[in-house]
Order: sequence, then structure tokens, then C-alpha cells
Amino acid sequence: MLISKPTLLNDVSSAESLLVSNPRLWNWRKDHLNETVAPATYYEASLAPWNRFDPLQADTQCDVLVVGGGLLGASTALHLARSGLDVVLVEKDSIGSAASGRNGGQLTPGLARWEAADMIAHLPLDEARRLWRFASHEAMDLLDQIAQDYGLDFDRRRGHLTAAVHAGHMGALVEGADARRYLGDTSVEIVGSYELEQEIRSPLYHGAVVDTLGGQLHPLALLRGLVYGLVQHGGRVYEGSLVEEIEQTEKGALAITPGGTILARQALVLAVHDTTSQFLPTQSNTTVPFYTYVGVTEPLECPVSELLPTDRAVYDTQFQIDYYRAVRQNRLLFGGQGTGTSWSPERINDYLLDRIQTVFPQLEQVQLDFSWSGISDFTLNGATDSRKTEDTVPVYMVHGWSGHGVAQTVRIGKAISDDVMGRNEDFAMLTDITHRSIPLGHQLSGLAIPVVKAAIGMMNAVNPGRLVSF
Repeated sequence: MLISKPTLLNDVSSAESLLVSNPRLWNWRKDHLNETVAPATYYEASLAPWNRFDPLQADTQCDVLVVGGGLLGASTALHLARSGLDVVLVEKDSIGSAASGRNGGQLTPGLARWEAADMIAHLPLDEARRLWRFASHEAMDLLDQIAQDYGLDFDRRRGHLTAAVHAGHMGALVEGADARRYLGDTSVEIVGSYELEQEIRSPLYHGAVVDTLGGQLHPLALLRGLVYGLVQHGGRVYEGSLVEEIEQTEKGALAITPGGTILARQALVLAVHDTTSQFLPTQSNTTVPFYTYVGVTEPLECPVSELLPTDRAVYDTQFQIDYYRAVRQNRLLFGGQGTGTSWSPERINDYLLDRIQTVFPQLEQVQLDFSWSGISDFTLNGATDSRKTEDTVPVYMVHGWSGHGVAQTVRIGKAISDDVMGRNEDFAMLTDITHRSIPLGHQLSGLAIPVVKAAIGMMNAVNPGRLVSF
């Protein structure tokens, strides 16, 4: 099968969405009149029309089956196919319809919310250095290598800022930068409020970490690029193919879909993010899902370079993190929040506009052109939960990204491939991280998250300098 490379448009089209089939998610666009058809997200609208893949319609076999058409699944499948294995990738909806096609597009080092200081605290020094290098430098380098190998453009830009909303947060940022240097990472520096004016034209912040390793990209263009590479190596892709059940048989791991079965002879990979819990015993679940939201403005009246002169992506240290970056055609992408139940487009638009004008009060007339919801999940310790079963045909799974996984999903996909091929111990390093079970995390997230947020809000009121974010 021949498919096209993803192509970035100069501006946006007015297409309808091909990625909305999950009733828990929504897309909104200003002046969109046909309410029976979901409008495209900004990411969809800023890419040329792309390929669709048929559902599975017959029984088949392969060396490795990858379930989930997001960044983790596509990267795993690409690297396995590149190694010469027969690979099938199945997606229950459409490629990019979940978190991988709906996130903020920021590249941050670390393993989800496990940053350098966490690694130092929990691991021997050599292991901490190895894990940090894996989750930072190697992750970013791999993106560049994939772009070069397949001639892809996913609007990769370098540089990232973590901005302090309270003067007391600067201590934690300094400690974090110091921990990174201790692990051998020299790509980070601290700037105070005066220097920060050259980076962000906002009165809100007291200083920041400037990270030259991180950055930003167009996540849906990256994802489609990975799938493009997969197909070049003979990988098979099926959309609209829900895996309802997985059975271990004498011949291999058998996945059952409405259109047929898939027998995986060598390995099976569950790259299904917040729905991983559906394949786990209740007592083994370690994550809690949450909803998060992103909006993109209309073209701004002032040049976006007057707001972000160095074009670095930003997230800040407020409890409900604000994150934002400039995108094409003088627009600002802005996201944040974390809720246990899905907020409406109207509520989110009001929230995001209020946050934009809080950060940039000079934007008096700003309006959103796009907004959408997404689902992520978090673990109690902040690190991703990576597993490999002991079955004859092992099942791999990784979840608990905490909204920080664009680069790391791609790197971990390669680590899974390397483990299947017996090349190194990178994935075993990830499985050594221990996690606490949250038996009812998915069922009670709608109640638990508001309670936790209220408690942390009270803690922040008592000690506003304490760095706690969500």
C-alpha cells in the first residue's frame, strides 16, 4: 500500500473531523454551523487530507501485533517493521483520534512527571543518569533521526521554558536545574524576571528555567509520519478495529476484533494509553484518567513575536498548568486544566480566554478559533507504568503519561522494539520502576480529582510558594 507523507498547510482548512468517534471527546470551532458533524481540530485543519485505512475483515497472523494507533503504537510498529518483522497495527477509531493527535505538542525532557531530581532520589546515580539520558537527549535525538530518515516535516522547533508564577517556586526550579546538571545535562539555565522579559512579555512570572533541549512540534504530523514510515517497511494498518479480548494460546497471543482475529506469534503491544486498565485486573490498575483542553486563537492583532520573542514553548508552575506556544499564521496555542469529568466547549472557551488574558493582558480582543478536549492519565509517583508479561508471547504495555509524553512515547516505542529483538535492556530499565495500585482510579476519577484539587488548593493558600502542579 502506498500512502502520502503528512503535509503541513500554510494556514487552516475548514474540514470536518475524521478523528472523533469517542463520545467522551469533543471538537469545537467558531462559527461552525453544522452541529451534526464535528469540525476538525487545529491539527487536522492545518494538515492536507490524508489516507484512511480499512477495518480488519478477515483472520490474519503476524510476528507482532500493536494495538493503538497513537505515538507509542506507531513508533513501536515502525521500529519493529524496520527490523524486518511482520507487523500489524490496529486502531479502534482513527489514527490520532486520542491523546497523540490532541495534545499540546510540547517536548519536555523527563519520564512523564519523573524529572531529574526524582530519578536521583529513587535510583543509584549511574541508573539515574542512564534513565535521564534515555528520557531526554535520546528521545529528542530520535525525533530528529526519524525526520531525516523519512524526509518528514512536523514543524519541529527547539527551546522550552518553565515559568514560575510565584517567587517561591524559583527554589524548586533551581533545584531541578541543578539535578539535571548533576546528571550531566548542560542544556538548562535559570533566568530571573528581568531576563525573562526577553522570552515572555507577561507580567505574571518571577523567573524561569530555559531548556534548549525541549521544544515543540505538530504532534499529528509526527504521528502520521511514523505511520508513513511503517507502511514503507511493509507494516499493515487497520482502523476501526476494536480489540475486544486478548487470549494466550499455544500458537501465540490472539486478539479478537469484530472483523476477525489476529494471531501474534512473537509479541503483542498494548499502546492504548488511558484504556490500558480495560485489559488489567482491577487490583493491578495504577492510573487515574483526567480530561485536559487545548485552544488555538484566531490570528492575533499584534505579532505573536511580541508575546514570545524567542519562539520557545512555555508551561508554567500554577496548579492548573498553563501551557502555550506560537503556531503558524500568527496564532497562539493555549492549553491547560485537568478535570475528572469533561467540561463543555463553552466552559472551556471561557476558561482558556480568561487564562490567555491573565498571562497576556495586552490581548484585549483575543478570540479562539479552535478548541478541543483530550484524555490523559497519571500515576501516583509521576512516572510512566511500563510492563511486560511473562507469557510465552509477552504483552507489553505503557501508560500513565501525565500529559508529558510526546517525545518519550516515541523513544519508548523504540525501546519495546529493541526488547523484542533482544538488543538491549532499555525497556527492562523502565519496568523496574515500582508503582502503587489505585483499584478504583478509573471509576472514581470524577469524584477523586475535584477532592484532590480542592485539598491542594487549600495547601497552596497556606503555603503559596510550594510548587504543586496538575
